[in-house]
Amino acid sequence: NSIAPLAWPALEHFKTVRHVVVMNDTGTDIPTEAPNGIQVHDYEELIANEQPAQWNITDENQAAAMMYTSGTTGNPKGVVYTHRSIVLHTFAAMMADVVGVRESDIILPVVPMFHANAWGLAHAAVCAGSTLVMPGPDLSPPTLVSLIEEHRVTLAAGVPTIWMGVLNAIEDHDVSSLRLIPCGGSAVPPALSEGFRAKIGLPIFQAWGMTETSPVAAATLIKSYLEDTPELRSTVGLVLPGVEFRVTEPNTIDELPWDGESRGELQVRGPWVTGTYYNDPRSAESFTTDGWLRTGDVATVDSEGYIRLVDRTKDLVKSGGEWISSVDLENEIMAHPEVVEAAVIGIPHPKWDERPLACVVKAEGSDLTEAELLEWLAPRVAKWWLPDGVQFITEVPKTSVGKFSKKDLRDQFADFAWPTE
Repeated sequence: NSIAPLAWPALEHFKTVRHVVVMNDTGTDIPTEAPNGIQVHDYEELIANEQPAQWNITDENQAAAMMYTSGTTGNPKGVVYTHRSIVLHTFAAMMADVVGVRESDIILPVVPMFHANAWGLAHAAVCAGSTLVMPGPDLSPPTLVSLIEEHRVTLAAGVPTIWMGVLNAIEDHDVSSLRLIPCGGSAVPPALSEGFRAKIGLPIFQAWGMTETSPVAAATLIKSYLEDTPELRSTVGLVLPGVEFRVTEPNTIDELPWDGESRGELQVRGPWVTGTYYNDPRSAESFTTDGWLRTGDVATVDSEGYIRLVDRTKDLVKSGGEWISSVDLENEIMAHPEVVEAAVIGIPHPKWDERPLACVVKAEGSDLTEAELLEWLAPRVAKWWLPDGVQFITEVPKTSVGKFSKKDLRDQFADFAWPTE
């Protein structure tokens, strides 16, 4: 109903539309008439007068939904989910050592259904009989904190940018009902997880996946005999039962050792991992000859099977023949108490191929300077990792699902030039 004033003039140009269904999100009367004789229906009245549909699914491998990748480097790609893949993913999410969804849970998915079926949480909630709290269009930190407090939410899931804001708004609120804070979409800064642990005694629960993996494929379970190694929380954990993974030399299928050091491309396959994109010729470049999904993530794996994401292949900064992890650099910068957000991109350099440029959002009221930030960063990273420049910006651009959009940053700084020596 809130967008009806904008939509109604456009209806005059739609020659095939015969019905419009309006959801009343304003509490005011919905329009009763539309141009061109189009019939207007109140959503609540419509479903109240209908009989439940009798689903007749004869083939579990039929398409049930199609999600689209976020398209950070090009046009989005369609990924088809089958009834089978959704059910198996739901069962996996309900496992005790994954998210462990149960009937007593009150779940707040701060992630839209168009983003990989809200990470499968809605299906898991229905399967377990949990209560769902849908946040609506207002995802501001005060609103989310109020929802958690009012509804006694036990499980709230979202991307890191969401939880950065919530962490700063959580003071003087009772969020003791929370038992788990799943986070994904991009790497979780250690400072963010530690911030939640310090404030409410509950660290971030990091998970990993992609639209192509339905989406959850790994989660940070700490093995019982490794409870004294909290640094494992900065990994994406272990793959879920049913999912296979390997780390390979880039552009090959040659597997690297599980030594926690060797960096390569993360590849996965499994019963809820797609094998192709919908009618898209780019499928050939995204899958190996032996059927594994090339995730585009650079990772290491240790002897216990814990996967650590180093970066996206497209986001690594190539400097003097060596690679700089933009994610690791961002995490160190965001650990500064006067930094809210930071994204690092590679800028072409006449001598070194590329050098890192840090795009930083300062905390409100901060007078932090480039020199002060670099001085603070110097003992924390290798000297050659230090950004050659810092640009203070008002906000890091984000995709529709809340990830940092480095594509937009690269466009924004396309004309940036390093000072000549």
